Amino acid sequence: MAYIVPNFYMHFLTKSQPCLILAAPSVFWYQRKNGHLLQHLKYAMDTSLGEENKFTVENLSKLSVDIKKIRRLKPWVLSKEVSYIKEIADILQTIGVDGPSLAHMFECYPEAILCSPTNITCQRDLWLSVCQNEKQLVELIKRFPDAFFNVEHYENQKANIRFFKALGLKTAIIRRFLTSASNIFYNPVEKNKHVIEILQKNYLRLGGSQENLKNWLLKLLSQNPFILLNTSTTVQENLEFLQNNQFTDSEVLCLLSKLKGFIFQLNPSNMQSSLLFSKTIFNCSDQELKELILQCPALLYYSASVLKKRLDEFLKEGISIEQIKESPAVLELSTEIIQYRIKKLNALGYSLKNGTLKYLIGTKKDFETTYGKIQAKSERPIYNPVAPLNIED
Repeated sequence: MAYIVPNFYMHFLTKSQPCLILAAPSVFWYQRKNGHLLQHLKYAMDTSLGEENKFTVENLSKLSVDIKKIRRLKPWVLSKEVSYIKEIADILQTIGVDGPSLAHMFECYPEAILCSPTNITCQRDLWLSVCQNEKQLVELIKRFPDAFFNVEHYENQKANIRFFKALGLKTAIIRRFLTSASNIFYNPVEKNKHVIEILQKNYLRLGGSQENLKNWLLKLLSQNPFILLNTSTTVQENLEFLQNNQFTDSEVLCLLSKLKGFIFQLNPSNMQSSLLFSKTIFNCSDQELKELILQCPALLYYSASVLKKRLDEFLKEGISIEQIKESPAVLELSTEIIQYRIKKLNALGYSLKNGTLKYLIGTKKDFETTYGKIQAKSERPIYNPVAPLNIED
C-alpha cells in the first residue's frame, strides 16, 4: 500500500555528486515501525546513484583498485558514464607511478578517474615546474592526491605560482603551499596581489624598513600562507583595533611577527573579549596588560574560554596566578602538553608550586633539553669534602 512521505527531506550534495534524498528522522521511525526502512534506503540509493558502469569497475579491477573501498566512500563515481582510467594511468606511469601507488591514488581520490586527460597532463607539467624531478612529484601526488587532482582551478594555480616565484618564494615553499594550503591557489591572482600590497603598505606605515620588507613578507607568508584568504578590510580593522588599544606602531609590528599573521584570522570582538578576560584574571593595569601581551601574544589570540581552561589546569596543580603572570608564555601550551610536562617534572621531584614555570615553556625540543639538564642534576651525587677518598694503590 502506497503512503505519502511528509514534506521533510535532508539533501546530501557535493559538487559533482548526485543528490541523495533521505527522509527526515520522523519518517525513518515510521518506516522502521512498519518494516519499510530498508526498502526506503535501497530505493533512495538505486534511484540517486544509478547502476555502476561495468567498464569503469573492470578497468579499476585490472589495476588492483579496491572497488569495495570506493563503493563505501564515493559510490557515485562508479556510476558515471564517462571515465578516463587508462588514459590517466598512462600519464602517471610515464613519470614513474607504480601499480600499487596508482591503485592507492584512485582509492583515496576516486574522482581522479573523471578528470580530463588533457587537464591532468597540464597539472602534471605545472606541478613539475616547482619540483626537483619526477620522483619528487610522484611522492607529492601519493601523499596529496586530492590537491593534485583538483584541476578545476588550474588557470588560477598557474598564475599564482608565477606570482609567488616573482615575489621571491622558493620552490620548496610553493610546493608546501600546493599541498597544505591549496585554497590560496583557488583565489584569482589579483586578489592575492591585493592582500600582499596591503601587507607591504602597512609594514612600511608601522615603521618597517624598505630594505627588510621583502624578507619580512616572505617569512610571514611561509609561516602562514592562509593570510591570503583574508580580505583587506579584515587586515585593516585588526591593525586599527591594536592601535586603538594603545599599542605603538613598533609594538603592532612586533605582534604581527610573533603571531605569524594569525592575528588577521581574528576579529576585534574576540580580541576585546580576550583582553578583558586577561585584565580581570591578572588584575592589572592597561600598561601591564600590554606588557603581558607582548610577552605572550597568545593572550590576544586565544579565546577567553581556551585561556580559562589552561589557567584552570595550572590552578589545579597548585600553581598561583602570580606565577603565571611572571611567565605568561605558559598559556601558549595546550592542556595536554601542560599535563604531560608537569607530570614529567614532578617525577624528577621538581616542584612547580615553589619554583619557576619557565621550564615548561618552549617547543618539544626545548622542553626535552631542559628536562635532560634537570634529570642530570638530580642524579648527580652530592660531593662531601670531608669523606675519605677511596683510592686503590
